[in-house]
Amino acid sequence: MSISTSVLSDLLQSLPYLRPQLYFKASLTALSHAMEDQVLAATLDQPLVIASFQRERFYRQEAHRYQRLAQRSNQIYVLSAPETDFANSSEYYEKVAFEPEDALSQEWHLVVIADNYATCLVCRESLGSITKNRQVPEWLPSLDMDTGRRFEGIWTSERGVSIKAAQLLLDRILVYRPDLAQKVERACQRFGIGDSKIYSPPGVIAEYACDIDTDPFVQRLVTYLQASQYKLHKAYRSIAAQARKERLVNSISTAIRRSLDPHQVLQIAAQELGQHLGASRCLIYRAQASDAQATLEHEFLMPGVVSICGQNWELKNNPLFQAVVDHGEGVCVSDSLNDFRVTSSVTLSLIVKKFAVRSWLIEPVLFQGRLLGIVELHYCSLPPHQWQQGELDLVEAIATQIGAALIQAEAYANLEVLNQQLEALDRTRSNLIAITGHELRTPLSTIQVCLESLATEPDMPLELRQVMLNTALDDSERMRKLVQDFLTLSNLESGRVEWHPESLTLQECVDLALSRLKTRTTTEKPPQIKTQLAENLPLIRADGDWLVEVLAKLIDNACKFTPMQGLITISANQNSDRMVEVTVADTGRGIEPNRLEVVFDRFYQEEGALRRTAGGTGLGLAICRQIVNGWGGAIWADSNGKDQGSQFHFTVPIVQGSQEESRSKVKRRGSRD
Repeated sequence: MSISTSVLSDLLQSLPYLRPQLYFKASLTALSHAMEDQVLAATLDQPLVIASFQRERFYRQEAHRYQRLAQRSNQIYVLSAPETDFANSSEYYEKVAFEPEDALSQEWHLVVIADNYATCLVCRESLGSITKNRQVPEWLPSLDMDTGRRFEGIWTSERGVSIKAAQLLLDRILVYRPDLAQKVERACQRFGIGDSKIYSPPGVIAEYACDIDTDPFVQRLVTYLQASQYKLHKAYRSIAAQARKERLVNSISTAIRRSLDPHQVLQIAAQELGQHLGASRCLIYRAQASDAQATLEHEFLMPGVVSICGQNWELKNNPLFQAVVDHGEGVCVSDSLNDFRVTSSVTLSLIVKKFAVRSWLIEPVLFQGRLLGIVELHYCSLPPHQWQQGELDLVEAIATQIGAALIQAEAYANLEVLNQQLEALDRTRSNLIAITGHELRTPLSTIQVCLESLATEPDMPLELRQVMLNTALDDSERMRKLVQDFLTLSNLESGRVEWHPESLTLQECVDLALSRLKTRTTTEKPPQIKTQLAENLPLIRADGDWLVEVLAKLIDNACKFTPMQGLITISANQNSDRMVEVTVADTGRGIEPNRLEVVFDRFYQEEGALRRTAGGTGLGLAICRQIVNGWGGAIWADSNGKDQGSQFHFTVPIVQGSQEESRSKVKRRGSRD
């Protein structure tokens, strides 16, 4: 039999001069405990205590207190809506189980009446109290959102109001526990409950009991006030720390969005993180799991702390770094002077001594399990820094942002390289079309004219017929060399060439290259060529056929751009214990300084693809570079400028451990030109 009427409503209707006030659950808890402490202080003689709990779970939190209250009085009544085992009983005190649908399930009551003291708390939970079901954020464990539940009601020490509240509650108790009628009647007779004369009408000064020691009540309220202030202060600190963390993460995220330069992002991250955590030193550097050392490029420093930016940081013999690599998570050291991992390592002990590192944190920068870098925090002052979980979580969050930034920058760099490769491919395609169109169309036209003339002119003189045949043969050879150069460069660039290194004498290779030049069919006499090889050159190690190819193409290139009265010089010297440097110099056209690198690009022609005075495809020097790189050498060009001649240099490895010259058999193959 549930009752829908509210005790608070009945009280306000009976005493219309009362004005309800707003209370939060935290306030009601403090008031209730203060009222209970007043009873427990033994300053009251057998008081009447009536407490109404909304649910059994709230009662269970206070059951032990009411067992103690039962030792002070036999007039203790506790009401609650059952949830598990709460039921009507009279074991320690009188339990009254009301129906969950009863209006009492929405109310909070506590009434204390004694001969010289009376107080009551009668409240109803506000319908707008929606915060009671909200969950507490994980980062704010100290803020109990349940304490924010709102109630409206009356708290007073006016005796008349307290007796009226007791009457309303005792009437409700008799509805559920009629067996308590005699006990309730004794309480009513003792305290005058039900006597209308004790209620103060409007305009009459209310009666308050003030002749007892209220220190227990006051002390409890002060204690709850202090505890509430501490909780509030702790909550504010948590909120402020979370706000700082979010601002820090947002600032680094903003830097990542604004810049694709990893150096700028890492420097901002080191500065922001070091300042936020008050570290003596914050380091962020690139590192991989297999690295033996890392270069420290980004650093934040507090004033007076020694900088280590730009130094090489030992990783291979660093137990802390190895622990990070093995477990994929951060490592922290509270006191480096008492940590076994530090004291047992020579490398770490030297770092601690040299740079005064007292507390240490190493956090990995990871992306999909791959180590990209390291974040380090150093504290150099006393006492040692005690790492908090919030600090570790913050550093981990920043490391995650840094990992995303590095991957983003890496992806952008790869995209830039790909774009450059696509642009180079497009230029190659355009040059290929232009050069092949010019180089193939001209000889094909000549061959066609010669063959048509031979076919249509049967009476052509023998001498002219021979001229026609020779012209057609020369142009067909020119076309064959063009196709051969394309195939050679393609094989070299794709790695399809098999190298056959052997011990060689440079002189024999130069002689073979010069003999190939003399067998070429040409209408013009080549410039003078001199050979100046140093005496006692050591044996070199290279593929003989390809070495001859390089020499032949460099000599042929010099002949193209050097007049007949000019001079071409082939020289060689040992420039180190490992290499012989070969130089092909000429007194010809020369090269502008800003083109010394691009002359080795495919299809490069100084005069342009369609307006050259010298023949060729622009592939010869590109082929030379691929060949020299294949045996581990280097090739480069020098020139003082236009009409100042040019020098092409390349290096060839020396046969290690060879003390005497030995002639080698260099296979003569058909001309590759």
